[in-house]
Amino acid sequence: MRLLFAGTPEPAVASLEALIGSRHEVVAVLTRADAPSGRGRKLTPSPVRARAEEAGIPVITDVPRGDEFIARLGELEIDAAPVVAYGHILRPAVLAVPRLGWINLHFSVLPAWRGAAPVQRAVIAGDEVTGATTFLLDEGMDTGPVLGTATETIRPTDTSGDLLGRLAVSGAELLVATLDALEDGTLQPQPQPADGVSVAPKLTTDDARVTWTAPALAVDRLVRGCTPAPGAWTVLPDGSRLGLGPVAVRQEVTDLRPGEVRALKHEVLVGTATHAVALGEVRPVGKKAMPAPDWARGAGRPLVEAGLVLGGSTTDATEVSA
Repeated sequence: MRLLFAGTPEPAVASLEALIGSRHEVVAVLTRADAPSGRGRKLTPSPVRARAEEAGIPVITDVPRGDEFIARLGELEIDAAPVVAYGHILRPAVLAVPRLGWINLHFSVLPAWRGAAPVQRAVIAGDEVTGATTFLLDEGMDTGPVLGTATETIRPTDTSGDLLGRLAVSGAELLVATLDALEDGTLQPQPQPADGVSVAPKLTTDDARVTWTAPALAVDRLVRGCTPAPGAWTVLPDGSRLGLGPVAVRQEVTDLRPGEVRALKHEVLVGTATHAVALGEVRPVGKKAMPAPDWARGAGRPLVEAGLVLGGSTTDATEVSA
C-alpha cells in the first residue's frame, strides 16, 4: 500500500523504521514544524523528520487543514495513513482522504487511558499491565474502532521512559501487522467497549510535584511516571525546587515524618505517610543531576544538618526537572 506516515517525537521513529522495512511504501511523512530546542532555542527538526529525510522520504510540515492541504494529500494517492504521536487534531475532511483511513497507534489498551499521556498515567496509577492499540481515527479523542492490540507488563522499576521505549518497539510491530491485515482484507474494526474508559491528560509541572504525605508506593509511582518528563520535584526550605529521579521504597524505615530527610553515608532517606524512600538522583536549580548522597555531602549539607524537611511552599519556586 501507499502510505502517508504522520508522527513527530522519538517514540514514533520505531514505527517509521518498521514501515520503511515493510512491504508497504511510505510515500511521504507528515510531522510537526521545526521547533526551538536547547539553550540557544535553535530551530530543530522533529526526530521523525530527521529520519524521513535520512531515508529520502518527502516531508510535509503544513498545518493539516484547508483546501490546499487536502488537495496535496489527494495528489499522493495514499491508501492509508498510519499515525503515531503526530500532535495535531485532524478534521473530518482530512480524515476522509485515505482510502482505508488514518490508522492510529496509541500506547494503551483502549478504552483505558485515552489522551496525551497514557504511559505516564498507567505508571502513576500502579497498573500492572498496559499495551498498545491500533484503531481508526474518528472525531473523538481516541474513540475510534479497534483494529489490533498488544499487551506489555509494567515492571516494578519502570519509568515512563523505560515503558514507552518498549511499547514503541512492540507497537511498531503491531502497526505493520495491522496494515498488512487491512491490505489482505482479513481485519474488521471492532467498536471500543463502553466499560473501562479512563482518560490520560497531559501531565503538567504541578502534577509532578511530590506530596510527601502520600504513601511511599504512591511517591515511587509518581516519580517514575514523571521520568523523564515533566520531571518530578519537591521544594527546599528556601522555596527553590529540587528535581527528583526515581526513588526506592525502604519498608523497614517508618520513623521519619513526611518530608523529613535523613542523610546516611550511602543513601538519603525521606519520610512519607508510610515508609521512607531513598532518593536516587537529584537536581538542584542550575546544576546537573547527581546522586543524592553526593548532594547531601556537598551543596545540601547545611540543609541536612539543619534538619531538612522537604515539600514546603512553592511560592517563587524555580522550575527544574531531574
